[in-house]
Amino acid sequence: MHINRYLLNEIIKKTEPNKVVVVYGPRQVGKTTLVKELLKLIDPEKKALVVSGEDRNVSSWLGSQSITTLKQYIGDKTLLVIDEAQKIENIGLNLKLIVDHINGIRVIATGSSSFELANQVGEPLVGRKWQFTLYPIAQIELSQYEARHETEAILPFRLLYGSYPAVITAKNSKDKIKMLSEIVDGYLFKDMFAYDEIRKSQKIIDILRLLAFQIGHDVSLNEIGTQVHLDLRTVERYIDLFEKVFAIKKVYGFSRNQRKEITKNCRYYFWDLGIRNALINNFNPIEMRNDIGMLWENYLFIERLKKQEYFHLYANNYFWRTYDQKEIDHVEEREGQLFGYEYKWGQAKSKNAKAWLSSYENNNFEIINQENYLTFIS
Repeated sequence: MHINRYLLNEIIKKTEPNKVVVVYGPRQVGKTTLVKELLKLIDPEKKALVVSGEDRNVSSWLGSQSITTLKQYIGDKTLLVIDEAQKIENIGLNLKLIVDHINGIRVIATGSSSFELANQVGEPLVGRKWQFTLYPIAQIELSQYEARHETEAILPFRLLYGSYPAVITAKNSKDKIKMLSEIVDGYLFKDMFAYDEIRKSQKIIDILRLLAFQIGHDVSLNEIGTQVHLDLRTVERYIDLFEKVFAIKKVYGFSRNQRKEITKNCRYYFWDLGIRNALINNFNPIEMRNDIGMLWENYLFIERLKKQEYFHLYANNYFWRTYDQKEIDHVEEREGQLFGYEYKWGQAKSKNAKAWLSSYENNNFEIINQENYLTFIS
C-alpha cells in the first residue's frame, strides 16, 4: 500500500533554483520514500545527483568548504539530493557555497536529527531555504484511502500501534509490534546514544517511560529526577534531546492571570502512540486498558498539530489549568482568538467549560469526541 504524503506537492513547489529544501523527520517516517516520489516527478530522466551523508567519500567533498571541489563533484547536475545531511561537517556553510556559486542548482537535504541539521543550516541559509517536517502518517493522508466507517473501525488500532508507514502496512498485530520494537531500539535510542555525553542509557529509557504514564498531566521534572536519581539539569537535557529526535512534544500552560492559573510545569505528548506503547510494552486491546483517556488525548493533540502544519493554521498551543482544579486539554491561540478543546472518549459533558468561557474575551469551546473528531483532525 502506497500512501501519498501531504507534503509532496508543497515540496515540489519550493524546489527552486538556488534554494535548499530541508526535510526533517524521525527515522523510518518515510523521508527516503518521499524523496523517491519527488524524483519521479521533478527528475524523470534521472539526472539528479543523489548522495548520503553517511558515505565517507561524500562527506569528505561535501564538507570541504571549497567552491572548486564542490563544483567539480556536482558537475553539470542541476539537482542535488542529500540524505542524512546532518552527518556532513559544516553542511550549512557548504550548502550556502553551493547555492551561491552554482547557478541554477536545486538542493534537497533530509535529516533525522533536527538538533544537528537545524543548528548547522540555520544561520548560513537564511533567505536561501524552505524547511518542512515529515511526521508519522497523518489521518489527513489516510482519509484519501478510507471511507468514514473504515476509519472508525481502524481507530482502536491507530491508538495502539500508531502510524509509522511500516507499521500501518504490516500484515498483523505481531508484525506491527515487532516493527515498533525495531524502531525504538534500532533507531530512536541509537540516535540518542550516538552522542558521547549520553552514557546513562537506562536512565533515558526510565525517563521516557515515566513520561509515557503521564500523558495529559502536568509533569514535574524535579519529581522525575528524584525517581531516576538524576539532577534537574540532566533531566532537562535528556528531555530536550527527546524533543529533538521527534519522540515527544512539549506543551506549556496558558495563562494571563498568574494568581489563578498554573503554568510552572509542562505536559508532554508522544509524536507516535505506537512508540509510546512499545516503551511501556502494553498493546492490550482498547477495552482492556485503563489509559484510554491518555491515548485519546495524545492522538487528537498530535493529529491536530499535523493538521495545523499541513494546512498552515498558524497557532500557539497550550493547556489550561487553574489552582482550583479547572482545566482544558488543549488551547489554540490563533487569529486573535482563543479556542478551547476538551477531549472525551465517551459522551461525558465538560465540567470546566463555564470557567474557561468566563475567563477571557474572544473565547471559544468545543468537546471533541468520537462523533466529531474526524472534522477536527482532517
